[in-house]
Amino acid sequence: MDLEKDLEYCYEIKQATFCKYVLTTPNKEIRLTFPQMLELRRKINALTTFEKLNYIINNENFVLLFVADKQHLLYLDIPQLLKLKEEIELFFVDFTQVLV
Repeated sequence: MDLEKDLEYCYEIKQATFCKYVLTTPNKEIRLTFPQMLELRRKINALTTFEKLNYIINNENFVLLFVADKQHLLYLDIPQLLKLKEEIELFFVDFTQVLV
């Protein structure tokens, strides 16, 4: 089992329409508005600080995250959490390049 290959395509964010996005997870597709994307980024950034990651690793080793105004619940282990953070960062980097 190669964890890197499993995580390679498990989370992806695509633009559906103007200010509407789709977060593709291993189990489902979640439709998000731009404010919901900003809130997801805020939550992921809060969960991936050094102190919070240490706390998660030393205790549960996973997080439960409500997404899209508490309509969806994601179960994320540490590699999935970091992959989602990377995908969100890439999304916002691409988004800012489009605006410039």
